[in-house]
Amino acid sequence: MPSLKKQPMSEQEGDKRIHNFDEVALGYTPEQAITEAKRCLQCAKPGCTQGCPVGIEIPAFIRCIADEDFEGAIRVIKKRNNLPAICGRVCPYENQCEKFCVLGKKGEPEGIGRLERFVADYERKKGIQIPEKAEATDKRIAIVGSGPAGLTVAADLAKLGHDVVIYEALHESGGVLIYGIPEFRLPKDVVKAEIEYVKQLGVDIQTNVVIGKTISIDELREEFDAIFIGTGAGLPHFMNIPGENLCGIYSANEFLIRTNLMRAYKFPEYDTPIKVGKRVAVIGAGNVAMDSARVALRLGAEDVRIVYRRSEKEMPARAEETAHAKEEGIKFEFLTNPIRMAGENGWVKQLECIRMKLGEPDESGRRKPIPIEGSEFALDVDTVVVAIGQKPNPLIAKMTKGLRITEKGAVWVDENGRTSIEGVFAGGDITTGAATVIEAMGAGKKAARAIHEHISR
Repeated sequence: MPSLKKQPMSEQEGDKRIHNFDEVALGYTPEQAITEAKRCLQCAKPGCTQGCPVGIEIPAFIRCIADEDFEGAIRVIKKRNNLPAICGRVCPYENQCEKFCVLGKKGEPEGIGRLERFVADYERKKGIQIPEKAEATDKRIAIVGSGPAGLTVAADLAKLGHDVVIYEALHESGGVLIYGIPEFRLPKDVVKAEIEYVKQLGVDIQTNVVIGKTISIDELREEFDAIFIGTGAGLPHFMNIPGENLCGIYSANEFLIRTNLMRAYKFPEYDTPIKVGKRVAVIGAGNVAMDSARVALRLGAEDVRIVYRRSEKEMPARAEETAHAKEEGIKFEFLTNPIRMAGENGWVKQLECIRMKLGEPDESGRRKPIPIEGSEFALDVDTVVVAIGQKPNPLIAKMTKGLRITEKGAVWVDENGRTSIEGVFAGGDITTGAATVIEAMGAGKKAARAIHEHISR
């Protein structure tokens, strides 16, 4: 009878980690990984594999770990996943592969994400092996954006022998993996190692190229046999309430980009300052909000609060991220909605809010928040971070004639990632709005198959 509990994973202690940006979760030892792998029931019809957006043969790689064949395990994973060290850290596996694990019916599911991280880290320490590629073709593909979708498409097509070029608007490749997710959750050396693997497959990555400005999609079409657009959802939503233009108010995008990509947390070693006061309010309750709150704490804030208009039950953030935030002392203002930001000498000083109650479910499936008349109150703040979602940047859509856009501003695609323009494909957050890393990768794999079919006619 397997244990009902997962092998626990070591972490930095909460009172210590709030003073550094080092990784919180420390990973399994080989002994812990083997013990955890032996819990797997090796189901004849594994639901976990169906729950994986990229279709990893999960029982097969876990069996390799149980047999102490760590190199075999990573080979199984990399048949389907080019970025395992990243996915093992940031995938919401509790809502995907682990959700369908039989062990979860009576206890805790198999620690699939932790095991994926273990073997990926094992390979990185030993030296990443480059698989054999198909014979080179004369086909060229342009990838717009170097986030998880773009990297996945690029790697899959490079393995098939095609010539692939990625164009990245920023000065570093990785997209949201670099600019959006903090160091303490996803170390940048891990991301860089995964990107280096993609480069070693033969992919050329060109940074500081803004498609739609530096080069147009139409110009790329003249040079390449197919194009994939994977520029993500980097345009922030705002609340559009009075006072939102005061100093000291950030979008989560700016706050995290300045901290992660531009290394503001290492100022003055890096010349990007960021002003964070003692009292910080973060509006929103997704993973981006949790990241923003935990970053603010590490930048010196003494009182950090998550302000969310629904209850804890409706929070979209991963349970693990919420638990870490609570352990670190972040406070939660549930059923609370900002209605105005008040300032002094141009700087925000108060976040005026109203209490809410929950009504019937809305289009999201969650119960709709309703204001409680006469329940207004104010929170004293020095800094506010607005983390209520992102949408695709409209630049490419505006600059590309014939590219169909949905009512929500996303690029329209069919079930295989084809856009309204022949030979142009898209996937990830630019087609769905903000989603998860692994969902973007799943869309990338689907598009890579469609691109390969398209150029192999």
